[in-house]
Amino acid sequence: MKKILIPIDFSENSQKALKAAKTIAVKTGAELDIMHTSQSENTGVAMPMTESMLVMFDELENSYKQQLDEYVAGAQSEGYQVKGIWESNAIQTSILRQATNISADLIVVGRTGQGTFIDKLLGSSSTGVALEASCPVLVVPPQATLSGFKNIIYATQFDPQETDILHQIKVLTEQLGAKLILVKVNSFHEPESHANQAHMFRTIQELDMADVDVVIVEDVSFIEGINKFCDRQGADLLIVSNRERHFLQQYLTNPSMTKRLVVETHLPLLVYHIR
Repeated sequence: MKKILIPIDFSENSQKALKAAKTIAVKTGAELDIMHTSQSENTGVAMPMTESMLVMFDELENSYKQQLDEYVAGAQSEGYQVKGIWESNAIQTSILRQATNISADLIVVGRTGQGTFIDKLLGSSSTGVALEASCPVLVVPPQATLSGFKNIIYATQFDPQETDILHQIKVLTEQLGAKLILVKVNSFHEPESHANQAHMFRTIQELDMADVDVVIVEDVSFIEGINKFCDRQGADLLIVSNRERHFLQQYLTNPSMTKRLVVETHLPLLVYHIR
């Protein structure tokens, strides 16, 4: 891992996202690219701006630029490799573009949504980034307590398409010095979720994992099963793989489990992508 992109808005949860990124960077040697997206040019105001309004927006923008410089300088003083990035476009668009521009290996973003009906239906910027980014995305919820990543749960389907991702996760957990558990939730409401047993055993052998670190859970739903399992294990990071879905599946007929987790989970959630 070479570069981690951290979009911030200077909120308390931005600081949590940066802390999570530092935790990973100190183990992997990755550079931190701290980014702020200015919204002064996207106010939605249709009427012409008065001189006093322009002055106010200039002062606000200068204040944010100064705060970004302070974040960068603070991380540099702690020994991290850091760069600051200033953007002035729509938040999600800016994050996805910059991740591509710098060839980010990971995006770490704070989730500010409160899990309301609108959040669940349309998704926040964090949700959009988590689902659409070209690299893995770590979403840090407001209620997360960050004391390092030591107990990591990967919610697997034991799908052959996950093979490369599983190997990446194994490398990451070793770099973090963490314990990895694979859990397969067999949901009563989602019969198609049952694993390919032969592939499951091949995966365990390839990853050289102990039998006790691979768990099958039976529950009413995937979300309930994975949340209860993480709580029992004292997990501090949950990892999932997101599969691309067309519009009707994603928003109407078959809502993405990844999207629900991004909005609802109280744990930091690391999302990989199966293209």
